[in-house]
Amino acid sequence: MTIRSLVLPAAIALCLGSLPAMAKGPGGGPPAPTPVLSAEEAGTLLWMREEEKLAHDVYVALDAQWDLAVLERIAASEQRHFDALGDKLDRYGLTDPTLPGEGTFSVADLQALYDDLVAAGLGSSAEALTVGATIEDLDILDLLHAIEQTDQPDLERTYDNLLEGSKNHLRAFVRELRALGLDYEPQYIDPLLFDAIVGV
Repeated sequence: MTIRSLVLPAAIALCLGSLPAMAKGPGGGPPAPTPVLSAEEAGTLLWMREEEKLAHDVYVALDAQWDLAVLERIAASEQRHFDALGDKLDRYGLTDPTLPGEGTFSVADLQALYDDLVAAGLGSSAEALTVGATIEDLDILDLLHAIEQTDQPDLERTYDNLLEGSKNHLRAFVRELRALGLDYEPQYIDPLLFDAIVGV
C-alpha cells in the first residue's frame, strides 16, 4: 500500500476550492487567471501536503523520544516542504485539508499510518531511523508520480525541489543506519533507483 493509493475521491472533492485564484497580469495589468488544475493534479497536491505533515509529525514524535540530531534536522526541513505546498494551495485556490496539531489527520487511513509509524519508531532508535528511511522511500515514489502527472511548471519545480530533499533525507537515514551496522531495503522505489540515490 502506498500513501498515494489511500486517496479518497470524496475527501479530495471536499477540499477543492470553488474558484481559481486571480493573479496580477504582467506589468500590473489586468488580472490573469491562475491555471486550473485537473482533478488528478489537485488531488495529488492536496495529498502531498498531507504527506509532508505526516513526515514532519512522525519525526517530531520520534525525536522527542530519542533526541537524534538527524530527526530534528529533517523535521525542520519537512516543515519547509509543508509550507511550500501550502503556498501552492493558496495559488490554486484549494482548501487546506490538514488539521491543526501534531499527529492529527482527517483521513482515517492516514491517522492509522501515523500511529503505526510512531509505534514502530518508539521501539528503538534504530527502528526510528528505519521509519525515517521508509517515509522518505515512500515520499520519493509519490513525488515521482506527482512530477509525471502535472502539466504546471511551477508545481513541477516545487515537486522537483521536494524530491531532491527527500533523496537527501533518505541518504541521511541510511547513513545513520549503516553507522550502526544496519541497512535499509527499499520497500517502494526500485532497488536500482535506491542504489543510485544512496550508493552501495
